[in-house]
This record gives sequence, C-alpha cells and structure tokens, in this order.
Amino acid sequence: MNALSDTIKYIWRKADLVLLGIIGVTTLYGLVLVASATNYTESHRDVIVQAVAAILGIAAYFFFSVVDVEHFSEKWQWFFAFDVLFILLLLTPLGVEKYGNRAWLNASWMPTSIQPAEVVKLTYTILLAKQVAWFRENRKMRGLDSLLWPAAHAGFMFALIVAVSSDAGSALVYLVIYAGMVFAAGLPWYWFAAGFGAVEAGITALVVLDKVPSHMVERFKVLLDHSYDPEGVGWQQTRGLMALGSGGVFGQGLFNGVQTQSTNPASLPERQTDFIFCVAGEELGLVGCAVIILLEALIIYRCFRTARMARSSMESLVCVGFATMLMFQTIENVGMCLFVMPVIGLTLPFFSSGGSSILTLYAAMGIVSGIRKRVLPEWLRN
Repeated sequence: MNALSDTIKYIWRKADLVLLGIIGVTTLYGLVLVASATNYTESHRDVIVQAVAAILGIAAYFFFSVVDVEHFSEKWQWFFAFDVLFILLLLTPLGVEKYGNRAWLNASWMPTSIQPAEVVKLTYTILLAKQVAWFRENRKMRGLDSLLWPAAHAGFMFALIVAVSSDAGSALVYLVIYAGMVFAAGLPWYWFAAGFGAVEAGITALVVLDKVPSHMVERFKVLLDHSYDPEGVGWQQTRGLMALGSGGVFGQGLFNGVQTQSTNPASLPERQTDFIFCVAGEELGLVGCAVIILLEALIIYRCFRTARMARSSMESLVCVGFATMLMFQTIENVGMCLFVMPVIGLTLPFFSSGGSSILTLYAAMGIVSGIRKRVLPEWLRN
C-alpha cells in the first residue's frame, strides 16, 4: 500500500499541474460545445466518447509525465517501424473510409474508431526531434544534410499518409512540425526562402499540368472569390461564416443557436468537429470565441516556455514540435471557419469531437509536462 502511495506521489510531483489545469478547463469548455453541437441529434454518444477519452487522457498525461523521451528515443528503429506499420493498418480490413479518406481504423469489437495519423504524431515528433537535435549539435544546421535528412523523414511520412489514406490535411501537419523544428534549431533563413519558392513553383506546375485534383483547386478558388460556387465547394464555409456572424458579441445563448440546433441538413455542417468554432461564435458570440483563442494560446505558450527551459536540444525541440502542431491546427481551423483558409479537415485542439485526437493531445502535453519537471536548475542554464 505504501509502495502504491509513493508511486502516486512521485507521478504527481513529476506532472506540470498548471498545464494540466489549463487543458482541463479547455477540455471542459470543449465538452460543453460538443454537447450543444450534437443536441439536435438527441444522442449523447459524442459527448460520452469525448468525456471517456478525456479521462483516459488524464491518465496518459500522468503516465507520459514520467517518461524520459531521450531514453525512449534510443529505440528509434522500433518506433519508426511502429509509425509505418500503424499507418499501413489502414490498408487492412480494419481501415474504414469517411469523408473520402481512408483514415480511420474500426471494427465491431472496437468501442470507437482510431485515427492512426493522430497517434503517430507522438512518436514522429520525438524521433524527428532526436534527428534534428543531432544535426544541430554536430553540424550546426549549416550543411545541406542538416536540411535533407530530417526533410526526408518528414516527406516520407507525408507521402505515406497521403498514399494510404488520402488525408492530405493530417499529413500536412507532419511537414509543419518539421518546419517549426528546423526553424527553432537555427536553420538559415535562405533555406526556408528556397524551400517555399520550390514548393510554390512545384504546385504551380502541377496545377498548370492538371495534376492536382479539381476539388483541391476549387477549395483555393473559393477563398479568393467567396461568390464562387456558394452552393457547392463554398457551402460549408458560407454556412459557418453565417453562424459566426449571427452570434454578435455575446451570442444567441448556449443550446439556442439557430443553425447549431437545427435539424435541417442545410444548416451548419460538421458542427461538432471541423466547425466547432462556429458553434461557439453563434451561441456564445465574440466573447466565447475569444476565450477559445486565449486558452489555446496559453497552452501553446506553456509549451514554448518549457522549450526554453529544457535540459537538452532534443527535449526543447519536442516541445517546439508539439507547440507548432497546436498553433498550426488552431490557425487553420479558425481560419477555415473565418473563410480565409481552405477546408482540409483539421480539428480544433481540445475542442473538436474525436477520441483519438483528445488522447493524443493529452499524451503530447504529458510529454511536455515531464520535460518541464526535468529542467536544469536556472544557475546551470545560465
């Protein structure tokens, strides 16, 4: 009994309780929004799944708070194999297709579906951080190999996810994590300029040669002209923007949004996932949306703050990777709802419905928590 008590106390001491408190409040806010967004269905399944995932997530948070990621990364070959094989499971009968993407695993014996691209973000970020940290310490991020080897890792995972699942949105997060890491590691700015130039030229060439799927091209066309196909490719964002605008400063009231509570198929789409921010805008107004952005910003700030205090380059880059992931997904999701970013299926961290997403986010923040509790004393850092 004493051993169990000592173990619990040890884990409790190793956790960043401030970060846990912030993400706990954020998750509760998200649960309320999911409950409102699914109220019209008269089903509580999404809320129950989200709540159970959050409870399991808290356990994962404490577990990963005591995991030493540097020791963990020594078995990088095994974890890289896990990343690849877990994605390839989508090609088995366990893989199911939703919204045109074969991005979920599900079976009759599984309580809920699992999105491998979400789970693999954890091991991918740790392994990429190990790789970038090595080049930072040994090559000072100056040689071409400092750019290409980590880029090959990120590019391989991007290509694998797109080839297996067609989920370009989730795959894009992997490239953004890479960009955030190498920027923090000190990669010279001219490599970024060259990289963006090459990507822009490549995309332009693919569009001219008609090698890009038409639906992807149209998603960008509608951003430049909101009147372009408002009943088709622009329908989701048009409805989302209408919901946001109708909320005003304080909203129409929780569980009272005209579109959020409507059973009409022409109302706000994917309201518990992609467009959860629009639910907050319609029912809680500008104030409700501002609170969402503030909570996301606090979590991201805590990650970057921990990165500055970390005892090693690798642990610092892990925190940067997770912070970059959260920042990109938040900007993309909010921008999508504001009709200034394309719809690519990225959820709003800690708010959108999704068990895999919540569990992964709690585990990621648990890793950040553990890094914070293993920082060097200030007199050694200086």
